[in-house]
Amino acid sequence: RSISGLTAGFYLAEQGFRVRILEKSPRAGGAIRSERREGFLIEFGPNTVLESTPLLGELFEKLGIAAEREVASPQAKNRYIVRGGKLHALPTSPVAFLKTPLFSTAAKLRLLLEPFISRAPADREESLAGFVSRRIGPEFLDYAINPFVAGVYAGDPANLGVQSAFPKLHALEREHGSLIKGAILGARACKKSGETPKSRAPMLGFKNGLQTLTDALHRSLGDSVSTSCGIRQIVRSAEGFSVTLESGEILEAPVLLSTVPAHTFSTLPIDFAQNLAATLDSIHHPPVAMVFLGFDKPPGGIERDGFGFLVPAKEHRQILGCIWSSTIFEGRTPPGGAGLTTFVGGSRQPDLARLDDTELSALVLGELRALMGLTASPSLVAVQKWEKAIPQYQVGYGRTLDAISRFENDTPGFFVSGNFRGGIAVPDCVKQSRAMADRISDFLSARSPNKTSPQ
Repeated sequence: RSISGLTAGFYLAEQGFRVRILEKSPRAGGAIRSERREGFLIEFGPNTVLESTPLLGELFEKLGIAAEREVASPQAKNRYIVRGGKLHALPTSPVAFLKTPLFSTAAKLRLLLEPFISRAPADREESLAGFVSRRIGPEFLDYAINPFVAGVYAGDPANLGVQSAFPKLHALEREHGSLIKGAILGARACKKSGETPKSRAPMLGFKNGLQTLTDALHRSLGDSVSTSCGIRQIVRSAEGFSVTLESGEILEAPVLLSTVPAHTFSTLPIDFAQNLAATLDSIHHPPVAMVFLGFDKPPGGIERDGFGFLVPAKEHRQILGCIWSSTIFEGRTPPGGAGLTTFVGGSRQPDLARLDDTELSALVLGELRALMGLTASPSLVAVQKWEKAIPQYQVGYGRTLDAISRFENDTPGFFVSGNFRGGIAVPDCVKQSRAMADRISDFLSARSPNKTSPQ
């Protein structure tokens, strides 16, 4: 149903397996949705993709959409953080770091101690906040990591587990004893593996938005995708599993792959997965609202020469951050116009995400006027709300992942995938889907070893 389900289905079909994708909503693609309105291109879900894995480029070529790929403007490398009510550029070089007012002299000197900080005990479950404070100090937590986590997870670093939410960061300490040393040596390892560090990965979109990707996956699968398709019952059968649709159609399959969001798994009519349903229900998903403001003429205020800005909790503002959408990619607004995508709520201020659309729009416009100096009023406003937005990989999340693995081991042929397992970003979901397709292929091959052409 989501990018995970469509991509896994694509890879399985590519290997010669017959697949059937069941989507409850009228369209496939999950949270990825792009729409043109009055000359503006609006991304209602993810705005960009980092090409951190060669799988993405290969997938675009296979789907015939590589020519529609757009690389973000060089200006998008510029990122801003709010401190003292003003936007400060996040430093991108040692010289810029030494000069920036974003961090105090004491914080900069504290960073020099990082290579000499001891590793944490191997069995300690540590929050991201605890990890960062211990290794590089509280000021970097407040004005670098806290806003970054708000922008990625809409979460709180005090609750996220570093092992699960940021495993590569945790691995740098375990393997190298230092984040600074590990970043240098890890970049070499990435180069050998073909992967690209996220800090240097090209930022991509498509001329008509990221929905280009999910639409292309849907087209490639054709009639294998059934939209507006409800499920009445899922039971085990002699063939593996029997799925009864609300239309009355009965499907028999040796393998099932669930890619529904964690918080909706318990709504599936499965009587043999109650323990897993309870586990997935326990994953916290904070509410988030997206407010897109479109200006058909210059909106005034500061120069929008970057990706956008993030807001630390210490600043006590009412937004998490803002993406300068029309700076990142050209042709997404009327000539001379601007598009600004702002996020509200998350773990920090969940109630704000539940305001009605008029209140949300006024709140966002007021914050952007205060922080960016906007003078014009928008010609277009679009709001998207997610009551349960992004799964939070909290401290102890390893137990959740273990429960999913136990269920799969105890229920041969039933696989579980999604952004609650293996990473929340689009590239993470694509990588996991490829791995899941290989796992399913291996399972079916082991079940029927004499088959030379799986169906």
